Amino acid sequence: MADKKMSMSRKHSLKSLMLLVAKGLLDAEEIKKVEDRKRYMEENCPPLSLPGSVEELKDLCRKLHQKIDVIDEERYILESKVHLVLMEVVDLNIKVVDLKGKFKKPTLKKVRMSADAMLQALLGSKHKVTLDLRANLKQVKKEVKEEDKELRDVGNWRKNIEDKAGMGGRKKMFESEA
Repeated sequence: MADKKMSMSRKHSLKSLMLLVAKGLLDAEEIKKVEDRKRYMEENCPPLSLPGSVEELKDLCRKLHQKIDVIDEERYILESKVHLVLMEVVDLNIKVVDLKGKFKKPTLKKVRMSADAMLQALLGSKHKVTLDLRANLKQVKKEVKEEDKELRDVGNWRKNIEDKAGMGGRKKMFESEA
């Protein structure tokens, strides 16, 4: 079957119909929310009748405080449940990402290429570039210190070690006597 494209006027008319239906559904949902809120308030919040005496007012305040405490406990429990559900959603999202597949890093091969060849590969064959890294280096002369000269002029260290070897340097005395 060959897929035929819809004309622009047909697309526009379908889009406008869909928007009208969606608007009607949103309006109906909003009206339902308002009615549900009214019904809940009528069931759970009877109309307030203020008593005449002070004792009756104190009793009413105590009852209201008890109801507030119960509602606060329920709110705290609901908030903790929501937090747990949100954490579970985050964990599930992480698991979904893991299940989709992990990116496998390809093994890279070592390529031997000079700096000139690399620049030529980057810039193309039109540009002939030569890169001499040592061209701009500064010439430095090494100064020889007197301490270094003294250390060098110690002499044949092997001979000195052999002379002092054995018996704390007394080996030489015994060898000369014998």
